[in-house]
Amino acid sequence: MVTAPAVPEIYEDELHSAIEARSESLQALRELGPPDLVHLIKQPIKNATKQVGVYHHVSGIDASSSASLAAYINTLTYSPHDKQHKVVSGLYCCYNAFSRLDMRVQVYIPGTVESYCIDERGDKRVATDELWLETYLCSVLRAYSYADDGSGDTIKKIVGVRRFNPITSTESEHKFLEAAERLFFNGWQLGSDPEIQVPNLVSNHLTTGLLDYIHTTGRYASGINLFEKLRTKDPEISSLLAQVYIAADEEVKAVELLHEAIQELPMDYSLLDCQADFCNKKGRSDLALEIARRSVVSAPSEFGTWARLAEVYVSLEQWDLALLTLNSCPMFTYQDKDAPRMPEPQKVFLPIMPEAICDEIEDSNVDDMELVHPTLRKLHAAGFKGTFLKAYMLLTEITKKIGWDQLLRIRSQVFVMEEEYRHEKQHVTHHGSRNASTTALRSPSPTTNTNGEAHGEVEEISDAEETEEHQAPNGESSTSAAATAEESIIKPGHTVASEVVKAGSDDPAPSTSNPQNQNYTHFQNKRLCERWLDNLFMVLYEDLRVYTIWRTEMAQYRQQQLLYKKSAEEWEILGELAERLHHGEEAMEAYENCLQMKFSPKAMRGVLKLGERGNGGPNVRDVCGALIRLVTWQYRWYSEFSPSLLYTIRKLIEEEGAVKIRSIIQGTSLPQHVLDLTHQYAALCAAFRSSGSDG
Repeated sequence: MVTAPAVPEIYEDELHSAIEARSESLQALRELGPPDLVHLIKQPIKNATKQVGVYHHVSGIDASSSASLAAYINTLTYSPHDKQHKVVSGLYCCYNAFSRLDMRVQVYIPGTVESYCIDERGDKRVATDELWLETYLCSVLRAYSYADDGSGDTIKKIVGVRRFNPITSTESEHKFLEAAERLFFNGWQLGSDPEIQVPNLVSNHLTTGLLDYIHTTGRYASGINLFEKLRTKDPEISSLLAQVYIAADEEVKAVELLHEAIQELPMDYSLLDCQADFCNKKGRSDLALEIARRSVVSAPSEFGTWARLAEVYVSLEQWDLALLTLNSCPMFTYQDKDAPRMPEPQKVFLPIMPEAICDEIEDSNVDDMELVHPTLRKLHAAGFKGTFLKAYMLLTEITKKIGWDQLLRIRSQVFVMEEEYRHEKQHVTHHGSRNASTTALRSPSPTTNTNGEAHGEVEEISDAEETEEHQAPNGESSTSAAATAEESIIKPGHTVASEVVKAGSDDPAPSTSNPQNQNYTHFQNKRLCERWLDNLFMVLYEDLRVYTIWRTEMAQYRQQQLLYKKSAEEWEILGELAERLHHGEEAMEAYENCLQMKFSPKAMRGVLKLGERGNGGPNVRDVCGALIRLVTWQYRWYSEFSPSLLYTIRKLIEEEGAVKIRSIIQGTSLPQHVLDLTHQYAALCAAFRSSGSDG
């Protein structure tokens, strides 16, 4: 049995200031709420008059009753690092996102336990069994939603969060699914992922959490059982059941279910989207196309339906319609997860458990950005999230398939360029207009002629495209100078009405007050490019430019047999850049260069992810090596649970067998206490009777 992670301690400047800050923030919470707050009052053993307040955050603790939370506080009464003080009281705060209340358990040591809840106005209320059920479910969902994916990004956001696995056995799973079943039809109250505009019965944090749990643990039978029961109450839930069937490799049942459900609900966008995704992944994009179009008609204000249609067009290699569809996507400002806003602490104590000590993964948890070249610091794509990230990934996928030059040509064929607009403004001709949002749904793919004609009209090419064309970067080393490499990436000309998008933080809605938009009707066969998409092109250009310079310089240095020097932080950024642009081998090379200089969870996560996707299947030893180090790093920073890492080891066990994986882990030349941390994940797979865990 592995010991629980160490307990971080954040010391308050003023007693109870952390609790006051949490109470004040309740009104501003939008979704699942922040991690649970645990606040302890300590006093010196020899001086009973002086008290100090320390706190930390935690997720994954059983919040089904006041007793379970009080039990957690009791585990904190002894600290091996601080024998001069004793804990005299503790307060556990756990947010109930259903009723928008903060459930609190006050423990006096020795003495009594008091439980109550605080509403948004700060008034006390009685904690009922129904409220505890809601709180328990929220607690489990937060543990999954706020868990780190192995890269360390989530861990670095909030200092001192202990992360535990909320479901460690089939008994606790039964408790979770029973609570989810009872509260399922209230799930929309919790909000949804940032890509969903309006939370509904099948798109909300509860359904996302359930699917995450099933995906992570492979407990498909439990998921199927739950959604089968719920489907009898509402056929819309068939889309969730179908997703679980597909994940469980029960595709025939999924197809039959979708067919039956769509007969009953022909315009349910979640069902249509699920069906379109399935057909597209099976290589039948021709079938997926009509379904995806219907899905868009059914939910035109949802990003997901438009993005799916764009994916289908990409699969069909109808690049022009893919761009037009992408341009029609409704973009939403990214709303980050609720995070605690705490006053400046007096001091922060971050102890390390002996079990987490490993020389290989020494990491300060702080990146030194001073060592990073300004150009690499300014790559905006690294900050994209939500709808902007998904749109950008679609754009990079198109670029990978057809090259930058061809992308610019198609862009100039479907969108009004600035030069062209100024020219047309002087010679206004009145044509009937079609709505840009429906063009991709109705229009056949415009023919692209070599003489620059599209739809029978002669078009003007922007200044950037009139320059001499060079081959787009494709990851191959070039022997030309860096300057030539920079010139080889044609800078895209602006389309009409573009403004700067900064990592999805601005309002993505098109400006109706812009006088240029009024001339939209004058262009029959071209569309105005949304300003956010115009800027994605600029961001993509910058990514490609930096990538090409890097690869060219490296090729030059190799040719001259010189060492190409970069800081660890720069290698990490270059690895992310290559991965964004779908250059796996180059990304792996950059990540490995970073890891040779220092341990980086992000780089190690990159190695793990790319190792899983390796040609000819995953490189099991490399993946296991990366997994062990990531699990240890997580544990060092107080996280004993990462769904992403659990999923990785489950898939390895499923494909290779538990005995082989345990042997590979055990055969690694790392201390036994480090290996035991990863063995714990393997034991969890055995507890859930995952496929392959018995051999």
